[in-house]
Amino acid sequence: MTLRVSEEESAMSRTVAIFGGSFNPPHVGHVLAVAYVLSAHDVDAVLVVPAFRHPFHKDLCPFEHRLAMARLAFQDLARADVSEIERDLGAQVSRTVDTLEALAERHPQWRLRLVIGADVLHDRAKWHRFDRVVELAPLIVLGRAGVAHAEAPRAVLPEVSSSGIRKAFASCDEGALEGRLPRTVRDYIAREGLYRSL
Repeated sequence: MTLRVSEEESAMSRTVAIFGGSFNPPHVGHVLAVAYVLSAHDVDAVLVVPAFRHPFHKDLCPFEHRLAMARLAFQDLARADVSEIERDLGAQVSRTVDTLEALAERHPQWRLRLVIGADVLHDRAKWHRFDRVVELAPLIVLGRAGVAHAEAPRAVLPEVSSSGIRKAFASCDEGALEGRLPRTVRDYIAREGLYRSL
């Protein structure tokens, strides 16, 4: 998988921010996070990386659905693309450090950054080789509404969660879904019958 750039551009040194997550499903908060990083940070592109198997053993919608939804969610952002690298790596558990090492090996011309939410700062002790993660891809930390951390900036993104969206679908709560999902993702979920139960 490569970002949508010409062959000449792909050979150039460029800064690529990696935005990983479950995307179960991807929502407007995710889309706005990528747009914000592209606008406010010195990066050339953002690579969205859906987790193949969650390292903390969360129950996820099948990867192919989450990959398809992510492609729909981010399709209007010209300098963003979605990667299936974690499926290609085929690990029993998707670990950020392994993904970053694989990307660094495949794209030595890239300078990597890692986009995380403030909530991740509270969980970093649980991450496998977090020090190596930061070495491979210095962090871009995004403030998250409702999450306080001394190392995180003030929240600039709306408070919306994938878990809340899944609950809204399961309970057929249309009001709770309003404005929280890209329309293409909402249509996909309805068409495929996802999240009908928890």
